Amino acid sequence: VVTLRDKIYVVGGFEQPGFSNLMNLAITASVEEYDPSTDRWTSKAPMPVGLHHAGIGVTGGRLYVNGGYTQSGVGVWQPGAMMYAYDPATDTWAECAPMPTARGALSVTEHEGQLYAIGGYDRKANSAAVEVYDPAHNTWASRAALPTPRDHLATATVSGKVYAIGGRRNGDYQRNLSVTEVYDPAIDRWVRVADLPTARSGITASEVGGRVYVFGGEDGEGTFRENEAYNPVRDTWQTMAPM
Repeated sequence: VVTLRDKIYVVGGFEQPGFSNLMNLAITASVEEYDPSTDRWTSKAPMPVGLHHAGIGVTGGRLYVNGGYTQSGVGVWQPGAMMYAYDPATDTWAECAPMPTARGALSVTEHEGQLYAIGGYDRKANSAAVEVYDPAHNTWASRAALPTPRDHLATATVSGKVYAIGGRRNGDYQRNLSVTEVYDPAIDRWVRVADLPTARSGITASEVGGRVYVFGGEDGEGTFRENEAYNPVRDTWQTMAPM
């Protein structure tokens, strides 16, 4: 899910399994747009391929989807490196340069017009890859590796710094992490900061008013309703109203 031009887009994932999607094993290429001003959903042009656990980001008025897992034979966990750009003005998709490292369950955040693809899992091991996409030149560049490789993490950008939060080791939600690390693009360096109070993965994060809010997640016992906010100035977390 991502926000673009005051609309909310839900991209890919799994559908409820049924006869109509038996051939693609319920992986969907669907794209749906929500307009909060009218409280309406609209179906948009589907992705070129069905993807789940993909990275998604916005820059330059376009929506970018990269990596994730695709169908391979009778399996649904083939890691990919593909990247596609969606233009809401024309409701069309275009193929972009692929990521150097194929992976799914990664996280993407934007900084100064570029997209940072961080972490993930290639179904064999966690990736420490931090790869930056420049849409102006359709090129990728590698940056300092993530100190704690992980998947199903959340990322956010605040005041010119990139944060990698929580996640799990090797796709196992019995091995959730509370690790929070911050990247400074100016010096290409990661450092560890205060841990997320509740170790969890499959989370989402959003920056509001200079703080990062981390919502939900899952572990072996079920799902989380937690909402915890990080203050980068004080390097502290605060427990907020749960979902």
